[in-house]
Amino acid sequence: MDDLTPVQLRDGTEAIVVPLLPANREALKQEYEHLSLATRFDRFLTAVPTLNDRMLDQLVDAVDGVDHIALVLLVLADDGTEVPAGLARIIRYPDDPATADVAVTVVDEWQGRGVATGLLRVLLQQRPPGVRRLVTVINASNAASLAMLQRLGTVEMGQVESGARQIIVELPDTE
Repeated sequence: MDDLTPVQLRDGTEAIVVPLLPANREALKQEYEHLSLATRFDRFLTAVPTLNDRMLDQLVDAVDGVDHIALVLLVLADDGTEVPAGLARIIRYPDDPATADVAVTVVDEWQGRGVATGLLRVLLQQRPPGVRRLVTVINASNAASLAMLQRLGTVEMGQVESGARQIIVELPDTE
């Protein structure tokens, strides 16, 4: 996996996509606390006020770069520091190696600027070998997530249950 991939956001902002590393564990926890309650809910489909150690184990320490890939999109602030604008991950299902879950979280002030699109383009280029479909669950009212997933491939939508909807995306073949 490349360590640094340049991307340009829809609004022209230059950014880079880098792997999430174990050293980013505390930063991820701190950045999560700056997300709005709505963004947190859309990510986990339940109220999660803070990331506990068990969650951080799964979100950071379980990233292996093969079956669980997590990427961070960074933008350059005016003072020259790199600011995280979003995070995306893909996790292969162990019982179905051709299928993976995908999740994207975009920092509130960067939503609607192409962060998720840029992250997913790089994530799908680096997806686990053999993954041909995504199966994920989204907040049924999250139109942005649905639109983002529909741009990835052929989509099948499950019924809404408890405010959530399962989405299956058949991905185009890789070159």
